[in-house]
Amino acid sequence: MGSKTVTMNSPLINSKSETEDFSPTRSRATLGIQSDTAFSEASKRLSGRDLCSIADLTVEEMAALMELAHAVKANPEDFRHALDARQMVMFFEKASLRTRLTFETAINTLGGNAIFVDQTQSPLGERESLSDMAHNIERWMAIMVLRTYAHDTITEIAACSKIPVINALSDLEHPCQAIADFFTLEERFGSAEGLHFTYVGDGNNVCHSLMLTAAQLGSHCTVATPKGFAPKLEIIHKAIEIAETTGGSITLMHDPVKAVTGADAVYTDVCTSMGFEHEATKRAPIFKPYQVNEALMANAQADAVFMHCLPAHRNAEVTDAVLDGPQSLVFDQAENRMHAQKAILLMLLGGAKRTTNSRNRASQSRKRS
Repeated sequence: MGSKTVTMNSPLINSKSETEDFSPTRSRATLGIQSDTAFSEASKRLSGRDLCSIADLTVEEMAALMELAHAVKANPEDFRHALDARQMVMFFEKASLRTRLTFETAINTLGGNAIFVDQTQSPLGERESLSDMAHNIERWMAIMVLRTYAHDTITEIAACSKIPVINALSDLEHPCQAIADFFTLEERFGSAEGLHFTYVGDGNNVCHSLMLTAAQLGSHCTVATPKGFAPKLEIIHKAIEIAETTGGSITLMHDPVKAVTGADAVYTDVCTSMGFEHEATKRAPIFKPYQVNEALMANAQADAVFMHCLPAHRNAEVTDAVLDGPQSLVFDQAENRMHAQKAILLMLLGGAKRTTNSRNRASQSRKRS
Protein backbone atom coordinates (compact mmCIF):
# COMPACT_ATOMS: atom_id res chain seq x y z
CA MET A 1 0.00 0.00 0.00
CA GLY A 2 1.60 3.28 -1.05
CA SER A 3 1.26 6.92 -0.16
CA LYS A 4 0.84 10.25 -1.82
CA THR A 5 3.17 13.01 -0.72
CA VAL A 6 3.06 16.63 -1.71
CA THR A 7 5.58 19.40 -1.32
CA MET A 8 5.93 23.05 -2.28
CA ASN A 9 7.84 24.29 -5.27
CA SER A 10 11.56 24.46 -4.64
CA PRO A 11 14.50 25.32 -6.88
CA LEU A 12 15.88 21.89 -6.02
CA ILE A 13 12.70 20.03 -6.97
CA ASN A 14 11.58 19.77 -10.54
CA SER A 15 7.84 20.42 -10.65
CA LYS A 16 5.25 21.36 -13.23
CA SER A 17 2.87 23.24 -10.95
CA GLU A 18 2.54 24.63 -7.44
CA THR A 19 2.73 21.17 -5.89
CA GLU A 20 4.40 17.95 -6.84
CA ASP A 21 3.15 14.40 -6.26
CA PHE A 22 5.70 11.82 -5.19
CA SER A 23 4.69 8.27 -6.00
CA PRO A 24 5.66 5.47 -3.62
CA THR A 25 8.74 3.50 -4.59
CA ARG A 26 8.69 0.82 -1.88
CA SER A 27 6.12 -1.39 -0.27
CA ARG A 28 4.60 -0.19 2.94
CA ALA A 29 6.39 -1.08 6.17
CA THR A 30 4.68 -2.76 9.09
CA LEU A 31 3.63 -0.04 11.53
CA GLY A 32 2.84 -2.11 14.61
CA ILE A 33 5.01 -4.38 16.70
CA GLN A 34 3.17 -7.66 16.16
CA SER A 35 5.34 -10.20 17.96
CA ASP A 36 7.69 -10.57 20.89
CA THR A 37 10.44 -11.39 18.42
CA ALA A 38 9.97 -8.15 16.49
CA PHE A 39 10.02 -6.09 19.69
CA SER A 40 13.08 -7.94 20.95
CA GLU A 41 14.95 -7.45 17.68
CA ALA A 42 14.19 -3.71 17.61
CA SER A 43 15.33 -3.39 21.23
CA LYS A 44 18.57 -5.21 20.53
CA ARG A 45 19.32 -2.96 17.55
CA LEU A 46 18.75 0.17 19.63
CA SER A 47 20.89 -0.90 22.57
CA GLY A 48 24.09 1.15 22.60
CA ARG A 49 22.92 3.41 19.75
CA ASP A 50 22.79 7.21 19.56
CA LEU A 51 19.63 9.26 19.06
CA CYS A 52 20.77 12.38 17.24
CA SER A 53 17.84 12.51 14.82
CA ILE A 54 14.44 10.90 14.38
CA ALA A 55 15.87 9.64 11.09
CA ASP A 56 18.26 7.46 13.12
CA LEU A 57 15.28 5.21 13.89
CA THR A 58 13.61 2.72 11.58
CA VAL A 59 9.82 2.49 11.38
CA GLU A 60 9.96 -0.72 13.43
CA GLU A 61 12.23 0.84 16.06
CA MET A 62 9.92 3.82 16.42
CA ALA A 63 6.98 1.46 16.92
CA ALA A 64 8.87 -0.44 19.61
CA LEU A 65 9.85 2.80 21.32
CA MET A 66 6.26 4.01 21.37
CA GLU A 67 5.03 0.69 22.76
CA LEU A 68 7.64 0.86 25.52
CA ALA A 69 6.64 4.44 26.39
CA HIS A 70 3.04 3.31 26.90
CA ALA A 71 4.24 0.42 29.07
CA VAL A 72 6.46 2.52 31.34
CA LYS A 73 3.70 5.06 31.87
CA ALA A 74 1.09 2.42 32.64
CA ASN A 75 3.35 0.28 34.83
CA PRO A 76 6.28 2.33 36.17
CA GLU A 77 6.93 -0.17 38.97
CA ASP A 78 7.93 -2.80 36.39
CA PHE A 79 10.95 -0.66 35.44
CA ARG A 80 11.90 0.78 38.82
CA HIS A 81 15.31 -0.91 38.92
CA ALA A 82 15.91 -1.35 35.19
CA LEU A 83 18.82 1.11 35.12
CA ASP A 84 20.22 0.66 38.64
CA ALA A 85 23.55 2.46 39.13
CA ARG A 86 23.61 3.82 35.58
CA GLN A 87 25.04 7.32 35.35
CA MET A 88 23.68 9.92 32.90
CA VAL A 89 25.41 13.25 32.26
CA MET A 90 23.63 16.23 30.68
CA PHE A 91 25.48 19.11 29.00
CA PHE A 92 23.15 22.01 28.20
CA GLU A 93 24.18 25.10 26.22
CA LYS A 94 20.57 26.37 26.31
CA ALA A 95 18.16 27.07 29.15
CA SER A 96 15.68 24.30 29.96
CA LEU A 97 12.75 23.46 32.21
CA ARG A 98 10.94 20.44 30.77
CA THR A 99 13.89 18.72 29.10
CA ARG A 100 16.18 18.87 32.11
CA LEU A 101 13.64 17.93 34.78
CA THR A 102 12.03 15.15 32.77
CA PHE A 103 15.36 13.53 31.91
CA GLU A 104 16.53 13.74 35.53
CA THR A 105 13.25 12.34 36.84
CA ALA A 106 13.22 9.64 34.16
CA ILE A 107 16.57 8.11 35.02
CA ASN A 108 16.15 8.60 38.77
CA THR A 109 12.90 6.63 38.76
CA LEU A 110 14.54 3.89 36.69
CA GLY A 111 17.24 3.42 39.35
CA GLY A 112 19.97 5.52 37.78
CA ASN A 113 21.47 8.92 38.51
CA ALA A 114 21.68 12.24 36.65
CA ILE A 115 24.54 14.75 36.65
CA PHE A 116 23.90 18.18 35.13
CA VAL A 117 26.61 20.41 33.64
CA ASP A 118 25.61 23.99 32.80
CA GLN A 119 27.24 25.03 29.51
CA THR A 120 25.17 28.18 28.94
CA GLN A 121 28.22 30.38 29.52
CA SER A 122 30.79 28.13 27.84
CA PRO A 123 29.88 26.38 24.57
CA LEU A 124 30.98 22.78 24.21
CA GLY A 125 34.34 22.51 22.47
CA GLU A 126 35.56 25.90 23.68
CA ARG A 127 37.58 24.73 26.70
CA GLU A 128 38.46 21.29 25.40
CA SER A 129 38.08 19.52 22.08
CA LEU A 130 34.84 17.60 21.61
CA SER A 131 36.82 14.41 20.97
CA ASP A 132 38.83 14.69 24.19
CA MET A 133 35.67 15.49 26.12
CA ALA A 134 33.86 12.44 24.70
CA HIS A 135 36.75 10.07 25.47
CA ASN A 136 36.82 11.25 29.09
CA ILE A 137 33.09 10.99 29.64
CA GLU A 138 32.79 7.50 28.20
CA ARG A 139 35.08 6.24 31.00
CA TRP A 140 32.67 7.40 33.74
CA MET A 141 29.17 7.59 32.31
CA ALA A 142 26.67 5.22 30.72
CA ILE A 143 24.93 7.79 28.54
CA MET A 144 25.24 11.45 27.51
CA VAL A 145 22.43 13.97 26.87
CA LEU A 146 23.27 17.12 24.91
CA ARG A 147 21.30 20.34 24.39
CA THR A 148 23.24 22.52 21.99
CA TYR A 149 23.04 25.22 19.36
CA ALA A 150 24.98 23.51 16.56
CA HIS A 151 23.71 20.08 15.52
CA ASP A 152 27.27 19.26 14.42
CA THR A 153 28.33 19.40 18.08
CA ILE A 154 26.04 16.48 18.84
CA THR A 155 26.99 14.40 15.81
CA GLU A 156 30.72 14.96 16.39
CA ILE A 157 30.54 13.90 20.04
CA ALA A 158 28.41 10.91 19.06
CA ALA A 159 30.98 9.88 16.47
CA CYS A 160 33.78 10.03 19.06
CA SER A 161 31.98 8.47 22.00
CA LYS A 162 31.59 4.79 22.86
CA ILE A 163 28.46 5.48 24.93
CA PRO A 164 25.03 6.48 23.58
CA VAL A 165 24.45 10.18 22.91
CA ILE A 166 20.97 11.73 22.94
CA ASN A 167 19.99 14.96 21.19
CA ALA A 168 17.97 16.92 23.75
CA LEU A 169 17.63 19.80 21.24
CA SER A 170 19.84 21.26 18.55
CA ASP A 171 19.32 23.87 15.85
CA LEU A 172 18.27 21.08 13.46
CA GLU A 173 16.05 18.77 15.53
CA HIS A 174 14.30 18.09 18.83
CA PRO A 175 13.67 14.33 18.60
CA CYS A 176 12.70 13.68 22.25
CA GLN A 177 9.99 16.35 22.01
CA ALA A 178 8.49 14.83 18.85
CA ILE A 179 8.46 11.31 20.30
CA ALA A 180 6.62 12.57 23.39
CA ASP A 181 4.18 14.55 21.24
CA PHE A 182 3.15 11.60 19.10
CA PHE A 183 2.99 9.41 22.19
CA THR A 184 0.47 11.97 23.49
CA LEU A 185 -1.50 11.74 20.24
CA GLU A 186 -1.58 7.94 20.52
CA GLU A 187 -3.01 8.30 24.03
CA ARG A 188 -5.77 10.55 22.73
CA PHE A 189 -6.61 8.86 19.42
CA GLY A 190 -5.43 5.26 19.86
CA SER A 191 -2.98 5.44 16.96
CA ALA A 192 -1.19 8.06 14.91
CA GLU A 193 -1.65 6.08 11.70
CA GLY A 194 -3.91 8.00 9.33
CA LEU A 195 -4.07 10.98 11.69
CA HIS A 196 -4.24 14.43 10.07
CA PHE A 197 -1.54 16.43 11.83
CA THR A 198 -0.96 20.11 11.04
CA TYR A 199 1.96 22.28 12.08
CA VAL A 200 1.60 26.06 11.71
CA GLY A 201 4.48 28.51 12.12
CA ASP A 202 8.25 28.47 11.76
CA GLY A 203 9.82 25.51 9.96
CA ASN A 204 12.29 25.03 12.79
CA ASN A 205 13.96 22.19 14.69
CA VAL A 206 10.72 21.09 16.38
CA CYS A 207 8.92 21.11 13.03
CA HIS A 208 11.69 18.96 11.52
CA SER A 209 11.40 16.23 14.14
CA LEU A 210 7.59 16.30 14.02
CA MET A 211 7.61 15.80 10.25
CA LEU A 212 9.95 12.82 10.50
CA THR A 213 7.97 11.24 13.35
CA ALA A 214 4.66 11.75 11.58
CA ALA A 215 6.09 10.05 8.52
CA GLN A 216 7.36 7.07 10.53
CA LEU A 217 3.99 6.57 12.21
CA GLY A 218 1.94 6.83 9.02
CA SER A 219 0.31 10.20 9.74
CA HIS A 220 -0.72 12.79 7.18
CA CYS A 221 1.43 15.80 8.06
CA THR A 222 0.71 19.29 6.73
CA VAL A 223 3.09 22.17 7.43
CA ALA A 224 2.10 25.81 6.85
CA THR A 225 4.86 28.42 7.08
CA PRO A 226 5.41 31.96 5.81
CA LYS A 227 7.47 32.22 2.65
CA GLY A 228 11.14 31.97 3.49
CA PHE A 229 10.53 29.99 6.69
CA ALA A 230 9.89 26.50 5.30
CA PRO A 231 11.58 23.42 6.79
CA LYS A 232 14.99 22.46 5.44
CA LEU A 233 14.93 20.56 2.16
CA GLU A 234 16.99 17.69 3.56
CA ILE A 235 14.27 17.10 6.18
CA ILE A 236 11.47 17.43 3.63
CA HIS A 237 13.04 14.84 1.36
CA LYS A 238 13.78 12.43 4.22
CA ALA A 239 10.22 12.73 5.59
CA ILE A 240 8.80 12.05 2.10
CA GLU A 241 11.05 9.03 1.72
CA ILE A 242 9.84 7.59 5.03
CA ALA A 243 6.16 8.41 4.37
CA GLU A 244 6.29 6.48 1.12
CA THR A 245 6.91 3.31 3.15
CA THR A 246 4.24 3.86 5.81
CA GLY A 247 1.20 5.21 3.97
CA GLY A 248 1.64 8.66 5.46
CA SER A 249 2.07 11.92 3.56
CA ILE A 250 3.87 15.24 3.79
CA THR A 251 2.24 18.44 2.49
CA LEU A 252 3.79 21.91 2.61
CA MET A 253 1.97 25.18 1.98
CA HIS A 254 1.72 28.81 3.05
CA ASP A 255 -2.02 29.09 3.82
CA PRO A 256 -2.66 28.39 7.56
CA VAL A 257 -6.45 28.16 7.16
CA LYS A 258 -6.20 25.58 4.39
CA ALA A 259 -3.60 23.66 6.37
CA VAL A 260 -5.75 23.46 9.51
CA THR A 261 -8.99 22.56 7.70
CA GLY A 262 -10.02 19.05 8.72
CA ALA A 263 -7.00 18.55 11.00
CA ASP A 264 -7.12 16.18 13.98
CA ALA A 265 -4.22 17.96 15.70
CA VAL A 266 -2.93 21.52 15.32
CA TYR A 267 0.59 22.29 16.53
CA THR A 268 2.55 25.51 16.76
CA ASP A 269 5.81 26.74 18.28
CA VAL A 270 7.36 30.10 19.03
CA CYS A 271 8.02 32.31 16.02
CA THR A 272 11.56 33.03 17.18
CA SER A 273 13.59 30.07 18.42
CA MET A 274 16.53 30.27 20.81
CA GLY A 275 19.50 31.72 18.98
CA PHE A 276 17.33 33.90 16.74
CA GLU A 277 16.20 36.43 19.34
CA HIS A 278 17.69 39.26 17.29
CA GLU A 279 15.05 38.55 14.61
CA ALA A 280 12.04 38.80 16.94
CA THR A 281 10.92 42.29 15.89
CA LYS A 282 11.29 41.45 12.21
CA ARG A 283 9.44 38.14 12.53
CA ALA A 284 6.44 39.36 14.55
CA PRO A 285 4.40 40.85 11.65
CA ILE A 286 5.37 38.00 9.30
CA PHE A 287 3.98 35.36 11.66
CA LYS A 288 0.90 37.26 12.83
CA PRO A 289 -1.41 35.55 10.27
CA TYR A 290 -0.19 32.19 11.60
CA GLN A 291 -1.38 32.75 15.16
CA VAL A 292 -3.41 29.79 16.43
CA ASN A 293 -6.60 31.32 17.80
CA GLU A 294 -10.20 30.20 18.17
CA ALA A 295 -11.05 31.28 14.62
CA LEU A 296 -8.24 29.18 13.15
CA MET A 297 -9.04 26.16 15.33
CA ALA A 298 -12.66 26.32 14.18
CA ASN A 299 -11.49 25.00 10.79
CA ALA A 300 -10.15 21.79 12.33
CA GLN A 301 -12.16 18.70 13.26
CA ALA A 302 -14.65 19.15 16.09
CA ASP A 303 -12.56 16.88 18.33
CA ALA A 304 -9.23 18.34 17.21
CA VAL A 305 -6.51 18.97 19.79
CA PHE A 306 -4.04 21.81 20.14
CA MET A 307 -0.34 21.19 20.85
CA HIS A 308 2.71 23.30 21.70
CA CYS A 309 6.15 22.22 22.91
CA LEU A 310 6.36 25.12 25.42
CA PRO A 311 7.42 27.62 26.57
CA ALA A 312 4.73 29.59 24.74
CA HIS A 313 4.63 33.31 24.07
CA ARG A 314 1.03 33.86 25.10
CA ASN A 315 -1.09 35.82 22.64
CA ALA A 316 1.74 35.77 20.11
CA GLU A 317 1.84 32.41 18.27
CA VAL A 318 -1.18 31.18 20.29
CA THR A 319 -3.93 32.89 22.23
CA ASP A 320 -4.72 32.25 25.88
CA ALA A 321 -8.16 30.99 24.86
CA VAL A 322 -6.62 28.14 22.85
CA LEU A 323 -3.62 27.42 25.09
CA ASP A 324 -5.78 27.14 28.20
CA GLY A 325 -8.86 25.79 26.44
CA PRO A 326 -10.41 22.31 26.44
CA GLN A 327 -8.67 21.30 23.20
CA SER A 328 -5.20 21.95 24.58
CA LEU A 329 -2.85 19.03 25.31
CA VAL A 330 0.19 21.13 26.22
CA PHE A 331 0.53 19.89 29.78
CA ASP A 332 -0.11 16.29 28.75
CA GLN A 333 2.77 16.74 26.32
CA ALA A 334 4.96 18.13 29.08
CA GLU A 335 4.18 15.18 31.37
CA ASN A 336 4.78 12.70 28.59
CA ARG A 337 8.29 14.02 28.00
CA MET A 338 9.24 12.03 31.11
CA HIS A 339 7.61 8.78 29.99
CA ALA A 340 8.95 9.00 26.43
CA GLN A 341 12.45 9.72 27.71
CA LYS A 342 12.24 6.76 30.07
CA ALA A 343 11.58 4.61 27.02
CA ILE A 344 14.49 6.18 25.13
CA LEU A 345 16.89 5.62 28.03
CA LEU A 346 15.72 2.03 28.46
CA MET A 347 16.15 1.27 24.77
CA LEU A 348 19.60 2.83 24.41
CA LEU A 349 20.91 1.36 27.67
CA GLY A 350 19.61 -2.18 27.07
CA GLY A 351 16.92 -2.07 29.75
CA ALA A 352 13.89 -2.47 27.50
CA LYS A 353 11.45 -5.31 28.02
CA ARG A 354 7.98 -6.16 26.84
CA THR A 355 5.42 -6.35 29.62
CA THR A 356 2.20 -8.33 29.70
CA ASN A 357 0.29 -5.06 29.41
CA SER A 358 2.15 -3.81 26.33
CA ARG A 359 -0.19 -2.70 23.57
CA ASN A 360 -0.40 -4.11 20.10
CA ARG A 361 -0.44 -0.79 18.29
CA ALA A 362 -1.06 -2.42 14.94
CA SER A 363 -4.59 -3.35 15.95
CA GLN A 364 -5.48 0.21 16.97
CA SER A 365 -5.13 1.99 13.66
CA ARG A 366 -7.35 5.03 13.25
CA LYS A 367 -8.02 6.66 9.91
CA ARG A 368 -10.10 9.59 8.77
CA SER A 369 -11.38 10.03 5.26
